[in-house]
Amino acid sequence: MPARRAHTLRIATRSSALAMWQAQHVQKRLELTHEGIRIELVPITTIGDQILDRPLAKIGGKGLFIKELEQALLDERADIAVHSMKDVPVDIPSGFEIPVVLEREDPRDSLLSVNGESFSSLARGAVVGTSSLRRKSQLLAQRADLDIRDLRGNVTTRLEKLRAGEFDAIVLATAGLKRLGYAEQISSTFDVDDVIPAVGQGAIGIECRAQDDGTKTLIAPLHDDATGLRVGAERAMSAYLDGGCDVPLAAHATLGNGELKLSGLVASLDGRRIAHHEVRGAPQDGSTLGVALGTALVAGGAREILLGVRDA
Repeated sequence: MPARRAHTLRIATRSSALAMWQAQHVQKRLELTHEGIRIELVPITTIGDQILDRPLAKIGGKGLFIKELEQALLDERADIAVHSMKDVPVDIPSGFEIPVVLEREDPRDSLLSVNGESFSSLARGAVVGTSSLRRKSQLLAQRADLDIRDLRGNVTTRLEKLRAGEFDAIVLATAGLKRLGYAEQISSTFDVDDVIPAVGQGAIGIECRAQDDGTKTLIAPLHDDATGLRVGAERAMSAYLDGGCDVPLAAHATLGNGELKLSGLVASLDGRRIAHHEVRGAPQDGSTLGVALGTALVAGGAREILLGVRDA
């Protein structure tokens, strides 16, 4: 039965529009689940949000988006932190855990272009913006003629740069565009077989202190088992390869007919060298499948590709 006692739960969140949407989504779900619960949002501007003039991979990776939120948990200024799972490093600091992952939104990437062109119809040499090495390598693998340039900032800022003519097109996560009401601006969406998504893309995770059993009980009803299995398998592959935003690494898991299918990719920055593989197995064996996929990618040259990227 849902809790019926009055309770105040403080949610640490990044202060960007998308992060606030995610925190408010969690708030609404909790309010529907627990009668009388009081929710307080604790917006925090992270280092990753402040440094916008350098590529994310050069300043410490996506972990810069969550460190201050974890500090708020540690200081007990917040009870939970809400994250985009694609921003969460595979190594969770001791004393924290992510027991809840909500149902996944569309995990694919989408192209937004000035004149509504699809990816294949972009002019030769078109300037395409993305902050992701994963996207850059996969786009160049298909079209080496494109001029891929770094694009930082929140979703609104990136859209403004497109409208201002700084780019002919930009690539963003479909989930964020849908959540913020920008779906109608999408020119085309990449199939997951053409551009494999980031690990955890489209999924929202809830982090809390590992010993806070009361909070874990409150948030437990929001967990989606299928999404948890899929994201867990993707993160297992990334952990095996020591992946992060500083390397072009991708993974995507699906569930169907009682089976989990996990595909993954490691690519060079120019997209010329790619290791790609797929494994299948029982849904509850996601961690084992992630290791198996990582092992197969290494056999296909992934380790050498990663070393080359990190030495670049």
